[in-house]
Amino acid sequence: MKAFKTVVAAVPLLAAFLPAISVAQASSDWKYEASLYMFLSDIGGRVTFPATGASSDVSVGIDEILDAMKMGFMGSFEARRGRWGVFTDVAYMDVGNDQENSKALSIGQQEIPADVNVRLSLDLKLWAVTLLGTYALVADPDFKLDAMAGTRLLDVRPSVDYSLTGNLGSIALPDHSGRREVKEQNWDILVGLKGRASFGSDGAWFVPYYVDLGTGESRLTYQLSAGVGYTFGWGDVVASWRYLDYRFKAGKPIEELNFNGPQLAAVFRW
Repeated sequence: MKAFKTVVAAVPLLAAFLPAISVAQASSDWKYEASLYMFLSDIGGRVTFPATGASSDVSVGIDEILDAMKMGFMGSFEARRGRWGVFTDVAYMDVGNDQENSKALSIGQQEIPADVNVRLSLDLKLWAVTLLGTYALVADPDFKLDAMAGTRLLDVRPSVDYSLTGNLGSIALPDHSGRREVKEQNWDILVGLKGRASFGSDGAWFVPYYVDLGTGESRLTYQLSAGVGYTFGWGDVVASWRYLDYRFKAGKPIEELNFNGPQLAAVFRW
């Protein structure tokens, strides 16, 4: 929360201390930009599935098992008129994996004994939808900086099937196998900055950057991205590194969740 307040305070201060907000006059015509991208992310975190009936709760370390994307769609869209605009980003992932002799599972407060074999199948479906209003603090052809404010919805639906074999004497009978699932929908308020800095003799190369920070139904969420891109006549190709982190409030079934990895995007402008 302290970091969130710092960013909120920094945005208006940044605008106030930019002596020349823009060298180029912002156009009064509508401008549009759309991108399709692939986020090749590692996924980390931990989910605790609540107890059912006589059974104990079940916890799974996500980073220890998830490594396969079954389906996904990712894209963004921006509309801008003058200095004002609206930006939206939509990502859908369906990822999962099966493991034999997995070490990612714990039941109640106890780890699974070493001589017990755990067969584990974990699936995670996720929607992340971001909607932000933008304002151009700097609109120079070689350097752009936008302030942003808005919201992000995170809809996460993990499920797990597991079965235990071996020396199960210390594990209660209802916990020898089972299926658990939870549904978590999370809204947060965001502030942030995004933009790009061109370099090279013709300005075709550029460094894109993005940061947002928020809180609400999450204790804290933040996202960072930076990379390198090249401009063509039709648009841009961008390679970047992206990190998205969620810290959930106490009592939530999903304790934490993070996405970390390279992203490749094709950006179209008209």
